[in-house]
Amino acid sequence: MNETIRQNLAYLTEKYGEVYEAYTKYGRAVHQAGPLDRKTAALIKVAISASAKFDYALATHIKKAIDAGCSREEIEHVLLLTAPTVGFPNMMESMLVLRQLFGETD
Repeated sequence: MNETIRQNLAYLTEKYGEVYEAYTKYGRAVHQAGPLDRKTAALIKVAISASAKFDYALATHIKKAIDAGCSREEIEHVLLLTAPTVGFPNMMESMLVLRQLFGETD
């Protein structure tokens, strides 16, 4: 999954560099617009990606959450918290994405 994400991003930035630049500028503005700290915002993005069933986005946001200082336990807790709202099977798929990132499963 990691290589697929990297290759797809490389394709986008090579072909549509200005679009990607505008998107990243927009993303920075959104993150800086409110009072949430980086770690809290990262955990929210994990929950949103998991709930929307965007596995590639979830993998990316898990990595960003780790970079923001979130522990694996905090990320797992966020994934568990999605179960009552979006369903147990969806939460299990999200947990699988996390475990794949940590090399625990194929």
